[in-house]
Amino acid sequence: MKAIWNGEVIAESDSTIVIEGNHYFPKDSIKGQYFESSKTNTVCPWKGMASYYHIKVDGKENKDAAWYYPDPREMAKGFKDYVAFWRGVEVKK
Repeated sequence: MKAIWNGEVIAESDSTIVIEGNHYFPKDSIKGQYFESSKTNTVCPWKGMASYYHIKVDGKENKDAAWYYPDPREMAKGFKDYVAFWRGVEVKK
């Protein structure tokens, strides 16, 4: 699977996990030069607190377009630090 934004592949992996219709990429499969930590957090009742990244490609920024669970609840431990995308990021084979 590939995650693409602004014409650039920002993550690529053969080992994504699909949860609630979202492909979660292993953290080591994202291209770190395009990601900047965000101060945004949200809470999922069963997964726990999510943290976010802004994505920056060729001078354009997509705020809070990627999220992950750095310390998930027990039911979600299997995808700790996996990264998912939204806000216009295309995920495809």
